[in-house]
Amino acid sequence: MRFTDKVVMVTGGAQGIGKETAKRFLQEGASVVICDYDKAAGVAALEEFNSDKVDFYKVDVTDSAQIGQMVESTINKHGRIDVLINNAGITLDGFLTKMDESAWEKVIAVNLSGVFKCTKAVAPHMLKQGSGVILNASSVIGLYGNIGQTNYAATKAGVIGLTKSWAKEFGPKGIRVNAVAPGFIETGMTAAVPQKVLDLMKDKTPLRRLGRPEDIASAYLYLASDEANYINGTILSVDGGLVV
Repeated sequence: MRFTDKVVMVTGGAQGIGKETAKRFLQEGASVVICDYDKAAGVAALEEFNSDKVDFYKVDVTDSAQIGQMVESTINKHGRIDVLINNAGITLDGFLTKMDESAWEKVIAVNLSGVFKCTKAVAPHMLKQGSGVILNASSVIGLYGNIGQTNYAATKAGVIGLTKSWAKEFGPKGIRVNAVAPGFIETGMTAAVPQKVLDLMKDKTPLRRLGRPEDIASAYLYLASDEANYINGTILSVDGGLVV
């Protein structure tokens, strides 16, 4: 029960990696706040968790007012936020020459500006506490790029820049900032990827499988824990060796 008396906030926490992450922190004793733009998924997650230690807020991470209300409600209830996991993200893939500006702007708004807005809302409370952990969702695509994912790659590379900058900015104040860079993970997001592409990714991965949400949740759990208290500004690839 490494997170007893800790308050953990997970964006995009009602499905996929976020949901598994919320579940794992609950199992470790944390009070968990999940937010997601999908209310039905959030309600379903609450029913599945069946715990008085989890709260759900319907929040669009591109909306600063909604984020602010969630953070204020959390502080009023718990008095603190110990871990922020900026997990929410979307894809709208396409070749550059066929990508319209709305696809670019939507992905930037959620995957990059959403991380900025959520952290900006939570950071003052962590600074007041003198402690905290911020974990951001990057991707191997942010490290190495990918055909047809100009917008996604740009956001995930941008998240790496934010992570390293905040690690320097907040480290002296007792706040650690790190990122996880998943490979191809079995979620609803990859369900839309053609099977032949997924099979190719499996063949390229030394472990010969796609990742599972629990693989990423375990990485978040470790980086948020006291066992990782000297890890700051790191981008942890969790990809089965895909890019070795």
